[in-house]
Amino acid sequence: MKYCELVNTKQGSKSTHRYSNGNTLPLVQRPFGMAAFAPQTEEHSIRWYYHPDSHSLEGIRLTHQPSPWIADYGAFVFIPQNDMMGGEGEERWSGFRPKEAILTPYYLKTRFLRSRCDFELTPTERGASALISFSDEGKNYLSVLPVTGNYTYRFDEKKNMLFASTDMHMSGEAVKFRTYLAVQFPEGSVDAAETLISSGNNFKSGSKTRGKKAGIHICLKNKVTEIKLAISYISFDQAVLNLKSELDGKDFSSLKAEAEEIWEDYLSRIKIEAADEKQLRTFYSCMYRAFLYPHKCYEYDKSGKAVHYCPHDGKTYDGVRYTDNGFWDTYRTVYPFFALVAKEELREMLTAFIYEYKESGWLPRWLSIGECGCMPSTLVDAVIADGAAKGFIDEPTLRVALEGMLKHSVTNPPESRFGRNGAESYCKYGYVPYDEQKESVNLTLDAAYGDWCIAEIAKILGEDKIEKEYRKRATYYKNIFDPETGFMRPKDKKGNFRPDFSPIMWGRDYTEGSAWQNSFAVPHDIEGLAELYGGKDKLIAKIDELFATEPDYLIRGYNCEIHEITELAAIDFGQCAISNQPSFHIPYIYSALGCVEKSAYWVERLCKEAFSYEDDGFPGDEDNGTTAIWYIFGVLGFYPFCPGKPEYVKGKKQVIKAIIGEKEIDADKFDSNIINYKDLI
Repeated sequence: MKYCELVNTKQGSKSTHRYSNGNTLPLVQRPFGMAAFAPQTEEHSIRWYYHPDSHSLEGIRLTHQPSPWIADYGAFVFIPQNDMMGGEGEERWSGFRPKEAILTPYYLKTRFLRSRCDFELTPTERGASALISFSDEGKNYLSVLPVTGNYTYRFDEKKNMLFASTDMHMSGEAVKFRTYLAVQFPEGSVDAAETLISSGNNFKSGSKTRGKKAGIHICLKNKVTEIKLAISYISFDQAVLNLKSELDGKDFSSLKAEAEEIWEDYLSRIKIEAADEKQLRTFYSCMYRAFLYPHKCYEYDKSGKAVHYCPHDGKTYDGVRYTDNGFWDTYRTVYPFFALVAKEELREMLTAFIYEYKESGWLPRWLSIGECGCMPSTLVDAVIADGAAKGFIDEPTLRVALEGMLKHSVTNPPESRFGRNGAESYCKYGYVPYDEQKESVNLTLDAAYGDWCIAEIAKILGEDKIEKEYRKRATYYKNIFDPETGFMRPKDKKGNFRPDFSPIMWGRDYTEGSAWQNSFAVPHDIEGLAELYGGKDKLIAKIDELFATEPDYLIRGYNCEIHEITELAAIDFGQCAISNQPSFHIPYIYSALGCVEKSAYWVERLCKEAFSYEDDGFPGDEDNGTTAIWYIFGVLGFYPFCPGKPEYVKGKKQVIKAIIGEKEIDADKFDSNIINYKDLI
């Protein structure tokens, strides 16, 4: 079986600003690669720049975009042109036939009808090889063009190499940031005298230019040209070194075969016998999504040592680094999944995330080149605790992690994008007051969970005093429970509940949801939560009520309808908004309380009705593997209900057979509702 043939890389890409079916891109890249590539169809929408129904193509984009909400950085666009040239999207776009384009994880091929040119590309970790095949002789060009930001270009005729750079970044910190691009052309393939530079749609002869709308157009002598390219965040010299180490001595065909072999290895790390064709293709399309992020953000110097650009101060440091990841989303599924199928990669990622603290002074929250703090709280706590519980972090590194976790648990950050918002208030009141912080309910619940994670790490390290203190703090979620309504509610500094409460009002005190979606976020102490309701049966009844309640909503907290609200109502599984992460664990609350059959019922329905391998195949934002892996866990029949505990709760196996690595896993055969991590590896 060729697993890549089962993947639809466009799964989830049929999305808009107002309605997400995934908000994904059909990325051609190596697993966790530093350089990714995708078709660009819509320049006017810098963030939503690809749509699968478009018949216009503005070029192939070198991209790092983790999400349209975070946007891109270090981007360049490549397009073959001739005849009437264009520098901007409205002037350069070409017709193409979407159904004839080939988009696989390891290979892209499309035909630009306007220039009568086939463009093929296969990726390396930090670059790519591209094959450009014009049908006609004449003045044919490869244009390298900007997206947004400042750009520089210089063609070196002696080296047959284009050097380009950009400071483009659209979110977060990026001190002295540049992406350096080196493009190697074959000897004798470029007509330097006919090479053009442009500013927007104004063209002239030249081989060197800079500016916000600057572009360069390399005149190619031959109908067919194979180019090689690589990027660096450190320097042009490093970009050339990356190019030589990854592409020298290899032609397009060998690089393509190499990329395919790597993807086949990753996709086959779980082998399934599917119930039907839809399940098979959906599963492996989701497997592809699972291995795209986080992106590697490190390179190798001349001695073979790993080095990386640091966005906090613009310097270069030794060691590995990863980026393009938001822990608020990914802690729930991604890293517990890697603990099963990408163990060595996970070990490296955890080291990188923890040592981010040494460079920035804070453990990371949402990295896209640097810290952008897009979502609240410090859910990296859960990622670290889960890695520690499963044996992926050595003691010295874990002590660095504990230092960083303790800091953000008691210290207000200097900027809102770092650390825990409302940390000192949480320490003072035992909750985060709504008259001091927005989204105070989620900040309180996430802090309690984070404190439990700290206690678990303190236990591993033998720090008894810290463990005892943080075990107590982990129960502070109880301070905002309202027994009269059965919901977590915001309190002010005096301890009074906010008076104008509605369980269907989104925002204000809740993150991307209402009280229905956010009141049950106590994965570390589901038994304690049940006690607040009067016992397990009462909490189960409350979750029954959640699924039975109409997906009604009020928008007062946002003053407009955000897309997550629209998706809740459209998917219609009551108040379970499986379109967004706060609801991911809700169907599994049943199983965590011993009622596996109810979890199995809802998860099976959600997997079958809300997911597919089609271009609109997700019920909401996919978010760097989180939603894809939710589906994978769903059909395998188990789920990481509480990252930080080396266990998974039982669901119901929906595939006929599943093999992880070399071990067949049949969740249905486990007697307990809790499956130990060691029994899965």
